[in-house]
Amino acid sequence: MGCVPDNSRSSAIKPLFSRIIDSFKPIDLEDDGIDTSEMSDLEKAIYGTSRHPLARRLKNRHIQMIAIGGTIGTGLFVGNGYALSFGPGSLLIGYTLVGIAMLLVMNALGELASQFPVSGAFNAYFTRFIDDSFGFTLGLLYACSWLISFPSELIACAMTIQYWNDTINPAVWIAVFYVIISGINLFGVKGYGEAEFVLSLIKVIAVIGFIILGICIICGVGSQGYIGGKYWHNPGSFNHGFKGLCNTFIVASFSYGGVEMSALLAAESENVRKSIPKAIKQVFWRITIFYFLTSIVIGCLVPYSEPRLLNGQSDEDIRASPFVIAINNGGIKVVPHIMNAVILLAVVSVGSSSVYGCSRTIASLAAQSLIPKIFGYIDREGRPLVAIMVTNVFGLLGFLVASENEGVVFTWLFSICSLSSFFTWFNVCLTHVRFRWALYHQGRYTDELVFESRTGLWGSYIGMVLIGLIIVAEFYVAIFPVGGDPNAEQFFQYCLSVPLMLVLWASHKTVRKSWGRLYVKLEDIDLDTGRREVDIEYLKQDLANERAELAAQPWYIKVYKFWC
Repeated sequence: MGCVPDNSRSSAIKPLFSRIIDSFKPIDLEDDGIDTSEMSDLEKAIYGTSRHPLARRLKNRHIQMIAIGGTIGTGLFVGNGYALSFGPGSLLIGYTLVGIAMLLVMNALGELASQFPVSGAFNAYFTRFIDDSFGFTLGLLYACSWLISFPSELIACAMTIQYWNDTINPAVWIAVFYVIISGINLFGVKGYGEAEFVLSLIKVIAVIGFIILGICIICGVGSQGYIGGKYWHNPGSFNHGFKGLCNTFIVASFSYGGVEMSALLAAESENVRKSIPKAIKQVFWRITIFYFLTSIVIGCLVPYSEPRLLNGQSDEDIRASPFVIAINNGGIKVVPHIMNAVILLAVVSVGSSSVYGCSRTIASLAAQSLIPKIFGYIDREGRPLVAIMVTNVFGLLGFLVASENEGVVFTWLFSICSLSSFFTWFNVCLTHVRFRWALYHQGRYTDELVFESRTGLWGSYIGMVLIGLIIVAEFYVAIFPVGGDPNAEQFFQYCLSVPLMLVLWASHKTVRKSWGRLYVKLEDIDLDTGRREVDIEYLKQDLANERAELAAQPWYIKVYKFWC
């Protein structure tokens, strides 16, 4: 008996495949009713930085949750074990100083991102407010930091699984999580937002739960009895003195890295005027709860002489996590497995954020004509498709886990962007200063700002000084390492990003033949392109009404609005 084809099913499937194929086609601006008469060819292709067709599908809840816990990963859960090895005092001071710097940076960045919610955020601001060579150099290194992070997080996933079962080849788990993370980003920004919302919520609950459990263990719950602050006295609060403290800064930078992600989300936010200022305010609570309180609790639970802190095979080795060590020492059997599962989800979350952050930065560089425009290709679903593909291809380096030289390769890859985070944060503050200078120079004032930095212009000045001192401290420990003599290899592992930045900056200046202009003049800075509200006078009146309404509220509402 012959088989008869099901034509009805075939006809139903064809439109589905047609929609999928159409979604990968470039956006047609004229079909969407957009006036293209005054747009350049590049803007027509990818909208440039002011008319970028990235899908604005991130809701307020997505951005708030990502701001609170989006990029909490191995830096906090595992990496701070290395920082703790220099003493609980060094851990607390290091994380606090870098946290203060991040609070100042994020307030400056929040003001800019609310005012100019463009693709690539601060990368585009470097070009606009300082110089295009700065934008090229810092943007490229920022993209590289996420690019390197992706395969590293894949390896972390495999090593976390090995906590339960180390008989399976880790390359198998690399492949599984590679497909999962790549798939999340191919679902578009809404798929990324929903995944991050759930994963961030789990991480937030887990960290708060750990802090509560940790306080209980410190007070005597568990097999150790009352602990209190005995580990701060024996073996002590500091190990290797000032050098030990300086070494915690670089660990803290990796832990805090990605806090600026909320600014990247501005271009894809439904309501940037509401969501970005609220997200910036959440940074204070994130720093206080997840870094400051966690540092105190961990410092009380695990002595810096604990051998397991340094016996991990790498920074991704879950066995070196002070969270797991603390719970194991407390004699609690089930919770370490739960914590390990949370760390696995956190690693997946950071891996997904790596693809997102890298792809959006690459697309922004292309939109500014700093790299070939093909990298800025964006399909009808608002996905920077080519940039995502580049990031995914680089993620295949995760399969180096099967190589004996995997550790050496990643050590040198990370050295490319070792200090770049500090330079990025420093220049965010510098960008905010130049934005304010340009505003005043052009006869305009802060009454047109959608969100005014809570720390103001002085906050950016202080941020630049603080980050500058941290960079100097990192040079100091790179030249004079803890427990060893000066050597070139360790210096470049710490500071390779600095000569690389100089080479990239000088090369861009030479190719563009722009040595005659080291920075954009204040009168030439564009203060309008990229705004969502184009009627400045209407915006001023609207903002004045909002401020008047807030001034009429009770004091406790004002306090709540200031901090939340």
